[in-house]
Amino acid sequence: MPPAANAIRELAGVTPADLDATIPASTEPLLLRGLVAHWPVVAAGRQSPQAALDYLRRWCGDATVNAMLGPPDIDGRFFYNAALDGFNFQSLRVRLDAVLDELAKHLATPAPPAIYVGSTTIDGALPGFRRENDVDLGPRDPLASIWIGNRTRISAHYDLPDNLACIAAGRRRFTLFPPGQQHNLYIGPIDLTPAGQPISLVDFAQPDLARFPRFADALTHAQTAELGPGDALFIPSMWWHHVEALDDVNVLVNYWWRQSPDWMDTPNNALMHALMTVRDLPPAQRAAWAELFRHYVFEADDDTAAHIPPGARGLLDPMDDNASRMVRAQLLKRLNR
Repeated sequence: MPPAANAIRELAGVTPADLDATIPASTEPLLLRGLVAHWPVVAAGRQSPQAALDYLRRWCGDATVNAMLGPPDIDGRFFYNAALDGFNFQSLRVRLDAVLDELAKHLATPAPPAIYVGSTTIDGALPGFRRENDVDLGPRDPLASIWIGNRTRISAHYDLPDNLACIAAGRRRFTLFPPGQQHNLYIGPIDLTPAGQPISLVDFAQPDLARFPRFADALTHAQTAELGPGDALFIPSMWWHHVEALDDVNVLVNYWWRQSPDWMDTPNNALMHALMTVRDLPPAQRAAWAELFRHYVFEADDDTAAHIPPGARGLLDPMDDNASRMVRAQLLKRLNR
């Protein structure tokens, strides 16, 4: 891939105790070298790939996980098939210890199959693991997940929650793009995706600039970093990120949390509904709805409903758990008509 323009901002000397003061104010990625270097799993990974697998095996019991398995010729890139109506890998439900066995089996294989276990809840798959390997994020209640595989490439995508990604074994290269770069990243289908999120169709290892010319502009906005065992990366909500695992065994632990109340639904649902109800309207009507969305959603402020007496503002009042439940019930009725 051509070199990106910027290195991700690195904060030196940040400890787990500093996280509560470091992360919340940031809307930019932050590289935190050595944040989890004290974890036992990191020590095992530094010893050898096999030691990392043996350490994980201590905790996995009979847990089953969702795994992705691709042939050697995909070169670790979990992606679509040529027609973009399916994928170039198999999705399997298997025991975690069987995945660890498969990774160990191919440690000396020059061109191994691509093996990947992504976004697996740690407490379910590796009960007890967090007693020795964890980050205290203070008042947040994050979802802690683990990602295990060999040399894999995960296409650029975004996530709604904020993300603290901690490297437990192996090395990973991250390439990040700020929100708003979707036009330059050539995003694929949003309803058929390899792992739940829409992804860039550009192969970062061999970008086809004849087919995807605007990707050259995306690279001028990119931020990159290579992380080793014990390092961590804070990825803010909605930042596009491409992740490449560089070693025979790679383990990542991440923490996801939202800066919004639990009752708030994902905006992805609103996007899908807008595609169904707004996008294909006649241009003048679509423009009128764009103004309504701007007024009521994107530029809403205290003045939006100030002319309506308190107690009569309905949905224009600040939303809360009860109001959210009422809206959801109304929407379900309308969608099921």
